[in-house]
Amino acid sequence: MIKHILVPLDGTSLAEVVLPVAKSLASLLGAQVTLLHLIEETLTPLIHGEKHLKDQVEAECYFENIVLQFRASNISCNFHVHNEKIPELAGGIVAHEEELRPDLIIMCTHGPESVERLLWGSKAQQVIAQGKTPLLLLRPESRTAQDSFTLNRILVPLDGTSEHEGGFTFAADMAEAGMAELHLLAVVPEVFSLAGRPASLSRYLPGTFWAMEGITIKSLEKYLENMLTRTDARGITATGEIRHGKVVKMICETADGINADLIVLATHGKAGTEAFWANSTAAQVQKRTTRPLLLYPVQE
Repeated sequence: MIKHILVPLDGTSLAEVVLPVAKSLASLLGAQVTLLHLIEETLTPLIHGEKHLKDQVEAECYFENIVLQFRASNISCNFHVHNEKIPELAGGIVAHEEELRPDLIIMCTHGPESVERLLWGSKAQQVIAQGKTPLLLLRPESRTAQDSFTLNRILVPLDGTSEHEGGFTFAADMAEAGMAELHLLAVVPEVFSLAGRPASLSRYLPGTFWAMEGITIKSLEKYLENMLTRTDARGITATGEIRHGKVVKMICETADGINADLIVLATHGKAGTEAFWANSTAAQVQKRTTRPLLLYPVQE
């Protein structure tokens, strides 16, 4: 269960988008919040047109004000400023996972598609690729940027395999604590979106392919039924559905259709070109939705 939330901040208003969500989740789950600032070796004067924290003293003064706001809402909050300069931000955050041992990291993902971002992925993608802690990503254009965060409905995409059930368990824990509803989604990919062996079967052995797809659908129906039985045993309100189409599109459309407050998605943690060539669902969903996205790392 989430008892400790880590919130990296750089002093910009874009990064502060995460604060209402961190405050709401901490209050809902009874979790402690730790604010984190790391000073990079190559520090640019501006980040996205804004000045950012440049030294330990400035960061501590900045954090003291935020801590007071959290504590005024009866939320346990403290801060950690790493005073030694680090070569790379994502690696520094991951290193502090070991030191601070959070159950969840909350970050804002933003910025243009620079060459560096395309090659290596966003800072948030790098954190989930290198680390082992679930990561909640927020976009600055999300409605949570101005409003307080509510957790009424959680979307959990599943593929029918046990290795991705960690995300389901994590989402179920959150739903149980916050009395939220779960919506489980399984997607059967369209024929033209397939690659590799399934694509070859659909082209050269269509009869075999459609028979296998029928088996897949039956298997997913049984799988979802089993997952709904598990949620019912815990007293969690849950629904489930199987949709046909492009996986990423179906996830985003379903999230909009049910007005999901949160998408919880298990991921193997690929970033940048690695995510591109692996056709990473998590990376594509991150680009296409403005809804809060919680990535749960699959342990290899």
